[in-house]
Amino acid sequence: MNTTSPCHFFHFGLIVTGKAEREHLPKLFRSLMATGVCTFEVVAFTGQRSPRSIKHQLKMVGEGKLIPDRDATEIGLPAREYLNKGPCCFVLLIDDLEDERRPQAREVYARYRQALDMMLVSAKYITRAAVHFLVNMLEAYYFADAQAINKALGLNPAIKDYPGDVETIRNPKHELKQLYPGFKEVEHGGAILDCLDIEHVLSRPDTCTSLRTLFTWCVKVLPRHPHYQAFSIPEYHLEDGTLSVITGPQLAGLESDKELLQ
Repeated sequence: MNTTSPCHFFHFGLIVTGKAEREHLPKLFRSLMATGVCTFEVVAFTGQRSPRSIKHQLKMVGEGKLIPDRDATEIGLPAREYLNKGPCCFVLLIDDLEDERRPQAREVYARYRQALDMMLVSAKYITRAAVHFLVNMLEAYYFADAQAINKALGLNPAIKDYPGDVETIRNPKHELKQLYPGFKEVEHGGAILDCLDIEHVLSRPDTCTSLRTLFTWCVKVLPRHPHYQAFSIPEYHLEDGTLSVITGPQLAGLESDKELLQ
């Protein structure tokens, strides 16, 4: 039985770190928006964060700070302002996790998570905000639906879907520029996203772990709709697909959110 406070429409605010994401990331969620019960919009843009050094952490302690001012103003405050709009608003901080940053993934996640937690705890909004990664970057997922690349860029000869897990492609932007020397991240990326079939991208349960975790988090919000059973959720292999060990634990927090169960 669904005992949550009902939401007839859901608002997802995106805090992003990339240029293409700032202009076009809501398009990634087109299949979810097609349900007619949710919308995605970019609400803030911030630079990528790296783990804080011990020296920096000690300096902050000496200044009586728990998080850097920049993390508070560029991440925490926009998240809180968006969530203040109402109980049917949610926030997603989404960052590219390039190959060279992957060994620090847990530390990067922890920094983003702390920025949100410190600014949202007093309002009890923590579980309505999540941190997720695009691995190694947004452009990787284009290669899981080669038809989108072929159509948007007019490639001849056409390419086929990447045979392995696209989240292992070290530098997808470089690969795109090899295929199409004039590739522009924002302009052409937006055109590819217009064509991208995210169900196809997530059609293999053993690939796209980080992306699937992001979509799983969004889908687990939707049962708050009073007629959730009446609309169809696209097939993303949420039940049998692999999930991120780093960002996945946020799913449990969302499911146990006391505020959602009033």
